[in-house]
Amino acid sequence: MSEPYRDSYWALFEQSFVCMANLDLEFRILEANQSFARQFGWSPGRGTGKNFCEFLHPSVQGKLKNELIRLADGQSPRFADHMVALDAKDSVFLGEMTGIAVRGGAGRVDRILVLVDPDESETGPQIVSARRKLFSPMHARILEGVAAGESTVQLATKLFLSRGGVEYHVSSLLRKLKVTNRPALISKSYSMGVFAVGQWPPRVRPEFVSE
Repeated sequence: MSEPYRDSYWALFEQSFVCMANLDLEFRILEANQSFARQFGWSPGRGTGKNFCEFLHPSVQGKLKNELIRLADGQSPRFADHMVALDAKDSVFLGEMTGIAVRGGAGRVDRILVLVDPDESETGPQIVSARRKLFSPMHARILEGVAAGESTVQLATKLFLSRGGVEYHVSSLLRKLKVTNRPALISKSYSMGVFAVGQWPPRVRPEFVSE
């Protein structure tokens, strides 16, 4: 890139209202503009050198990382997808993420440009930070069983509990997630990012389970 064009590019990059960051081929942040830093709640330079995937919510992390791998390998020139991310205070926000493979002088991909368009609406799924421990190990196993369609009797046999013990734990989960029945319990769990999308049988992500 010639010097005048380079200067114009960096001026646009730094001053743009669009959240923009350049990543290396291992998805470490090389530089992020002011809008990007503000969205993630970073002080200037704070995110530099960090792996961008660390700031993605576990519910979408695997899928978006695969998209980034395709860019880095030259298999795709760009992608756009829904994202769920964590800011510096572990607060969750939604948005759209665009990744663009940037090729160098030799025609090889040498970096990835990421653009984030946050969702400013106050409505949407209630997604919690993966760093918040919501469930005990037993609650997690009960929730997985309910999500897989197992009956109270099946869960009691599997987990060496009485039927009353299973119902007690289910009732506790209903109160915790503030829902009134099992279908709503599972729907809300998915909407909060507790389960990975596309995984069967359902598994509660370990980040949500206390030791």
